[in-house]
Amino acid sequence: MATIAIAAGGFTFKAELHENKAPLTCRHFLSLLPYAEKLIHVRWSGEGCWIPLGETETSLPFENATSFPAPGEMLFYPGGFSETEILLGYGAVCFASKMGQLAGNHFLTITEGRENLRALGVKVLWEGAQDIRFSLETV
Repeated sequence: MATIAIAAGGFTFKAELHENKAPLTCRHFLSLLPYAEKLIHVRWSGEGCWIPLGETETSLPFENATSFPAPGEMLFYPGGFSETEILLGYGAVCFASKMGQLAGNHFLTITEGRENLRALGVKVLWEGAQDIRFSLETV
């Protein structure tokens, strides 16, 4: 199982890919690494942050999809009813857009640094967009 290092808003995290449950999504995500973007607060989903990917075409199917990620779980929404995006839950989340409830591929779960998730979410909410960077951790 691959380990992903995440740096966001002054915090660091480690996460595990779910290659057995969302293999195509994980393969796509790995092809993007290292990946840097802005993390912004969600508008309709509750206590979460997201990375908007706009009209990015992924051709990914739904796999291991959920609308209710637990804190530290990351979803990759491959597009369709709403824009393509990556979502990180830091509290109670019901994944949605202006089109209504959505489901995204649960492909990554934060395993280290979880105690800082709420602080990151609150920082994004009150201070605005934060830099986020994903990289494959080398052992």
